[in-house]
Amino acid sequence: MTEEVRVRRAVAADAAPLAELAARTYFETFAAETPPDDMVAHLAKSYGERQQSEEIADPDAVTLVAADGGTLTGYAQVRRYPPPSCVTGEAPVELRRFYVDRAWHGRGIAQPLMAAALDAARELGAPRVWLSVWERNARAIAFYKKFGFQDVGEHEFWVGTDCQMDRVMVAEI
Repeated sequence: MTEEVRVRRAVAADAAPLAELAARTYFETFAAETPPDDMVAHLAKSYGERQQSEEIADPDAVTLVAADGGTLTGYAQVRRYPPPSCVTGEAPVELRRFYVDRAWHGRGIAQPLMAAALDAARELGAPRVWLSVWERNARAIAFYKKFGFQDVGEHEFWVGTDCQMDRVMVAEI
């Protein structure tokens, strides 16, 4: 990781730049495989400034940002949220989002961001973390496996009207 990049909890002032980063990274990652109208609908529903403000303020979630000075380079979010039935055990926390800006890939940001996300999950009282990842996102699946996540099942993920299949992964923390 570069000397300037720091991982920290998001604050209210991060909502607008986080909304831009979140929409852009999601689009870059999935637009080639998603119908354009469905992508537009999903981005509008999930990544607006209002949505980011609400998520930052949510007491059942922790939103983290990686920043190089005033520039956000990545983000992660963990939250208390009911898991799919393939996730067992008490009090799992969801790693809901985990993205690094494409320009910052390979620069050592993802590892400390994941470490901070797992620490945040512990702060929320979780003995384990679950996530869902698109079954065709081999790079992300390989990354999660490096942190001890194991595939435990699948569930549907809707992007607009496009039903995609996600793998569900769990790691003990």
